[in-house]
Parts: sequence; structure tokens; C-alpha cells
Amino acid sequence: MPKKIFITRKIPAIAEEMLRAKGFEVDVFEKESIPKQKKLIKIIKKGQYDGVITMINDEVDADMLDALPSVKIFANFGVGFNNFKPGEAQKRGVVMTNTGGTSSMAVAECTIALILGLATRIVEGDEYVRAGKYKGWRPMDFFGLDLAGKTLGLVGVGNIGSKVAHMAHGGFDMNIIYYDLNRNEQIEKDSGAVKADSLDDLLRSSDFVSLHVPLLDSTHHLINEQRLKLMKPEAFLINTSRGPVVDEKALVQALKDKVIRGAGLDVFENEPDLVPGLIKLPNVILTPHIASARESARIEMAKTVAQNIIDFFDGKTPANKVN
Repeated sequence: MPKKIFITRKIPAIAEEMLRAKGFEVDVFEKESIPKQKKLIKIIKKGQYDGVITMINDEVDADMLDALPSVKIFANFGVGFNNFKPGEAQKRGVVMTNTGGTSSMAVAECTIALILGLATRIVEGDEYVRAGKYKGWRPMDFFGLDLAGKTLGLVGVGNIGSKVAHMAHGGFDMNIIYYDLNRNEQIEKDSGAVKADSLDDLLRSSDFVSLHVPLLDSTHHLINEQRLKLMKPEAFLINTSRGPVVDEKALVQALKDKVIRGAGLDVFENEPDLVPGLIKLPNVILTPHIASARESARIEMAKTVAQNIIDFFDGKTPANKVN
């Protein structure tokens, strides 16, 4: 009897094509709305699915695992997997996977775009024109910031952080410092990067701070009120990692009080909700979790998530197993 796979949202068709070609039965949640956990449990339980392709906002916890004993693999369509409880799955003999390494270039490019947007004040200028305020060129309007010679502090230098370092140094002549648990000799050689002795030292020294860490207990609110106060008053914070890495309430207050100059956020602490006051601030760029939104990246993610399922049911260990 063919194995049954459920996909919790529409993703690029290549995933279904790969799975069907291997004999799997595939069903997709077709509605545009994001289903709640109870609804997903009901659908998956009724269908007696053997595997589920989840999105990063589908929480797979102990309750869900206990309710769905037929499911042997949850394959996340995303690099992050903070919606998973890998330890709980392991206790129950359930495998969990992600799509690591598929969207690094896209996220790095988005990070650079946010840095450029903040430095050049493009979003402010766009809003100014759309509001009918532009009455002609004036030499003192919208002064931005030169990137050359500025210091970019990278918190985490895995695939994404390393690519950001390469672009920022090679393309804009920025100085690179980084903080990571491990030394990265490659970016030191490629970008002249210097490893900071501590996160606090990096925050004190950087003109731009860009976050590239996974969401773990140790990184939750890694950037909090105290650490924001360590940053330069003219510095910017960029977050394309995970929202809860930043204490969003503390960030709003820091932006209001000009503790730092601005921020660029593609992720939020309680997506899709924003902390009150954030949306009204002129010194922040907000984008709706679109850092990996490139056709090329999403197709690679779809191929990888399907291959994880195929490998698992072929008796192999999926390359992107996280538990």
C-alpha cells in the first residue's frame, strides 16, 4: 500500500512531482489561510498519513505527536525548526528534518538589501514621495550613510553570515567583525574578518549588527534592553534570523529613545503580530518574512523537503535530519 504524505500549505509543484514519481499519495491543504494546530491534527488523523511536510509556523509538539501515531516523519519546509520539538519526536521514534542550506544566498541578499535600505533611507524617501511631500530637490534632504569603512558585526557566521560577510566586504568595502562559538578561518581569509572576544564587544564596535543565529533557549532574547544599550547611538540592527532572538518590546523603546539609529526586520517575535508602536516608527524597515522568497530558493527547498521524505521511506537517513 502506498505511503501517504500531507503538505500543510501549497509549495512549489516539484515536491509533489518528486513524491508521486516515487509512488507516494500526496494531499495538500489548499486554502490560503494558515490552519490552526487542532485543524491540522483533525485532517492528518482522518487521512492516516505516514508523513507530513510542515511549514515553520506549524507547531509540532508533544500533543501533536501523541495525536498522530501514524506519522513517522515531519519534514519542515524551512531552514529553521523552532516549531519542532526534536527531543519529543525522538522519544516516540519520529524523525524530523529541515531544508538547511537551500536559501542561504537569498537570505544573505535580503540582509544586504536591508543594510542598504537603512543606509540610503530609500523607504523613507519612497513614503515621502507617495505622501505628496516632494516639492523639488533640496541639497540637505535625506542624508544617508556611506558604507565604505563602516563596521558590520555578524552574530553567527554559518552559511548565511559568511555570504553576508563576502558581499559586504567585497562589494562595499565594509570592515567585518563576527561573534560565533567557533572560529571561521575562511571568512577571516576571504573578508579580513576579525573574531570578537564576546558578543558585547561586537555590539560596542559595530555600525551595523546583523543576526544569523538559530532560535534556541540560549538565543531567545539574545538582543535585549541591556545589549541594545551597548550599541552605538548611530548603529543599526538587522534581523533576518528568527524574531524571538530580539526582545521586540525593548527594541521599540530603544528606537523611540534613539538608543540606536534604526533597525531592519524581516522576522518578528510573535508573527504575524507586531509589538505595539513598532509599525509607527520611521527609523525601522519592516518586511513580512520574505528573506528566502526567491523562486530559486523555494524550488530548492521543495526538492530538499521531498528528498528527505523519499530517503526516509527508502530506509536511508535524511541528509537534513534534525533529531
